[in-house]
Amino acid sequence: MSKRNRARRMSRQETAEASQGAIVASNDNRSEVHAFTFGDPEPVLSRATMLDMLECYHNQRWYEPPIALHGLARAFRASPHHSSAIILKRNMLAASLEPTKWLSRAAFKGMAQDYLVMGNAYGQEVRNRLGGLLRLDHALAKYVRRGVEPGRFWWVPGHQPEAEFAPGTVHQLIAPDVNQEIYGVPEYLSALQSALLNENATLFRRRYFENGSHAGYIMHVNGEFADGDVDKMREALKRAKGPGNFRNLFIHSPNGKDGGIKILPIAEAGAKDEFLGIKNTTRDDVLAAHRVPPQLLGIVPANAGGFGDVTKATDAFFELEIEPLQSVFLELNDAVGAEVVRFRERVKAAA
Repeated sequence: MSKRNRARRMSRQETAEASQGAIVASNDNRSEVHAFTFGDPEPVLSRATMLDMLECYHNQRWYEPPIALHGLARAFRASPHHSSAIILKRNMLAASLEPTKWLSRAAFKGMAQDYLVMGNAYGQEVRNRLGGLLRLDHALAKYVRRGVEPGRFWWVPGHQPEAEFAPGTVHQLIAPDVNQEIYGVPEYLSALQSALLNENATLFRRRYFENGSHAGYIMHVNGEFADGDVDKMREALKRAKGPGNFRNLFIHSPNGKDGGIKILPIAEAGAKDEFLGIKNTTRDDVLAAHRVPPQLLGIVPANAGGFGDVTKATDAFFELEIEPLQSVFLELNDAVGAEVVRFRERVKAAA
């Protein structure tokens, strides 16, 4: 082997660069190829998960919820399957309610929606002058905070001064959490990232068609053109983006050869497949978290067999999901001391 083709020894600077992620070609002095790495190692117990080991913060008056309630309220309409599943449960609960003189169907519907969206529901007692129970109102869970002292609750709207409810007049229903017992946590929390990804995919697809300046294809030209024709084509392509895009483009080449102009798509097919995959996968995650049969949400089956009998799915869904939710709201009867919540016995649709 000659000295010219022999691999030279790397210098200290090149060795340091290679240890940091740069690849240095030792046999080629004409150019250097640099590579970079991304994605640092993440610990199992990150700073975000360490917060699960702490108690809910309080300001000597009320506790702050472990999850931002305004964020859960915004995420309610992030995905059509997410909001539709919650609305379905809310409507079925409200339809099964037998209104009493203390609780209206409108107040119960608001409490049911708060419980399903935020994991907390609050009923406020309104009493007459003699101290008797007049009615049970719905207090928005987004603005109610549990006080540090037992039995006390605060109204914290944010845009107005906070106020304290009369002690002993607010009753809380919570979805149990494994980290604390002060506030409830919604059951769909594990699928919230999928719902947000579903929204991001839709918004990205909208921007993809709105801006009109994405790299949709490559125009490869290798024919013979008159002077200035290439500049004219370049100018026509520049004018074809933005509002009024997807225009037709006419090109005439008298001396050109067959195949001299080629259109090579680079992003459309791949982006379409990726979009459909994200939408379907995130939809399945959300429906699994809500445990809602797809035929109850109007989803079109992908196969000819369909999803099965909708009446049987409704009966199973009512027994497995709606009846357990009914038992949660029956706890208000023990808290108030009267039968404020009462449900009708349901006859199965399959029967």
